[in-house]
Amino acid sequence: MTDLAEERSAFIIDVLTEEFGASMATDPAAFRRKFRKMAASPFAFYRGSAALFYADQRGDFGSDRFLDERTSRVWIHGDLHAENFGTYMNASGQLVFNVNDFDEAYVGPFTWDLKRFAASVALLGYAKALSDRVIGELVTGFARSYLAELRAIAAGGDDAIGSITLDNADGVLRRVLQQARLNTRVDLLAAQTTIDNYERRFSLGDGVHEIADATREKVCAAFADYLHTLPDSTTRKRPVAAAIKDVVLRKGVGIGSAGLPSYNLLLEGHTQALENDVVIYMKQAQVPAVARYIDDERVRSYFRHQGHRTAESQRALQAHADPWLGFTELDGVGQLVAEVSPYAADLDWADVNEPEELAGVLTDLGRAVARMHSVADDESSHDLVDYSTEEAIVAVVDAGPEAFVDYLVDFGHRYGIRAREDHQLFVDLFRNGRLPGI
Repeated sequence: MTDLAEERSAFIIDVLTEEFGASMATDPAAFRRKFRKMAASPFAFYRGSAALFYADQRGDFGSDRFLDERTSRVWIHGDLHAENFGTYMNASGQLVFNVNDFDEAYVGPFTWDLKRFAASVALLGYAKALSDRVIGELVTGFARSYLAELRAIAAGGDDAIGSITLDNADGVLRRVLQQARLNTRVDLLAAQTTIDNYERRFSLGDGVHEIADATREKVCAAFADYLHTLPDSTTRKRPVAAAIKDVVLRKGVGIGSAGLPSYNLLLEGHTQALENDVVIYMKQAQVPAVARYIDDERVRSYFRHQGHRTAESQRALQAHADPWLGFTELDGVGQLVAEVSPYAADLDWADVNEPEELAGVLTDLGRAVARMHSVADDESSHDLVDYSTEEAIVAVVDAGPEAFVDYLVDFGHRYGIRAREDHQLFVDLFRNGRLPGI
């Protein structure tokens, strides 16, 4: 191994240990599973190593002339990559295709979202054996669509296309929405529950466990506190007495939730008919990776705990968010609470391979990201960002829009190479036992 590779390997160890060290010590087996998933491909590694990406923003990848006092304080997704998009049913009962998974959301530089996404497109394109020229064209299409939508919103919205729904989607995204529309609550309940003696209960099995009575009491008390964090529109439609019918423990083994406990609660639906029951989850929220690299006490002190941060960030970034979205505390630790929705469907990139089709999808995603960045500002119910973010971003970018597009294309190419090299270093570190604690 060259000196540069050894130096980078040591840096990867330091960043991952700082980010995951305490959790690895608590549940090393969960992190072995997590790291094996990350080892599967450069993209999987990139997904699971957001902390490394943000650590690099302080070094040779950190220069950014498009940031000023305002554009450095935009409510951002925090982990914006190509696989964090999908469908949800909004509070108005409309199926929407948009950004999802807001666990890493925070307030910071708007370009960090766009740069993280551009690099993910480079990794995705490389995996599909696309040329650098085509990858550059895809990032260009995304960036120009983002700017066009943001300008339209800043100008008053008349030219903005708006949310991606069945009314205006076409191609791949329309198929995703149509597929989500076929899902039903009955199917979700059938997959997760059984009916015993005329009452519905959770099915136990791999990763789903019964809990002790004392734990159930604490979860139910946390649930009662959570109800006070729901918007008025939800509480008016609250299930029958908000009755809890069953509670189980689920152990998170995904790339982003290794070792974290999560509880699923089965609630009585809006009638006593069994097909109306609702499944919600209560999961421990974590410090977002990006927060370790942003020194802003105004942001840090705004949130009561990480569950509050996650819920408020999603409400800020997602128009008409999940009506069940809220937060609570369990054993003094912040928890995010939301519905396990039957209408969630992720975009499967395995089905999108040709440049023309990819270009259409990325144009739509540019619009979606623009709307996300524009939602949480002076016109929202949140006062942490108290100015028009779309106007602030347009002002700095329009001084050199083509330079901004070129900046994202160049970054995507360069960081895509960095991520592929880092993936190989990570695999070697992991398989040779050099990651401490696992």
